[in-house]
Amino acid sequence: CSISVNGVCLTVTKFDRKQFTVGVAPETLRLTNLGDLEPGSSVNLERAASIDGRNSGHMVQGHVDNVGTIVETWPDNESLFVKVQAPPELLRYIVPKGFIAVDGTSLTVCDVNSAEGWFTFMLVAYTQQHIIIPSKSAGDKVNLEVDVISKYVERSMQGMTDRIEQLEQTVRDLTDKLK
Repeated sequence: CSISVNGVCLTVTKFDRKQFTVGVAPETLRLTNLGDLEPGSSVNLERAASIDGRNSGHMVQGHVDNVGTIVETWPDNESLFVKVQAPPELLRYIVPKGFIAVDGTSLTVCDVNSAEGWFTFMLVAYTQQHIIIPSKSAGDKVNLEVDVISKYVERSMQGMTDRIEQLEQTVRDLTDKLK
């Protein structure tokens, strides 16, 4: 069975009523904040969703893409805004009103500044009480999982883009021959 720890899908190798053991690959440690955890660290835990169950959120797989760093947080009435510095290679998948999973919590993106390399999201009061993000400070790392559908769209468009570039080159070649 699988369990999500801070948004990282992990295979449970042993469990009883009080604890569980998971296998963690070196790639997982490189791309996530799990290697920074210490005994007693708070984490977000979530069981794998049943494929035939109701999905009231976004499509989150637990396949973390990389880590981001909290830049700052600020209150807005009962809500909390969070600004995160993200790796440049992930920013093209992060769009305002799109979604991102941060430490396994599916959130709506508020704003994105690709030039400066950050995005923001907001936590309502209820969410703040049930996840670990509000306990984090500027400089802390968070796991980021971007929208997998945007990656599929990019991949499928690449084949078409390659074909268009080939056709444009053919047109240029034919134009040069006619000159």
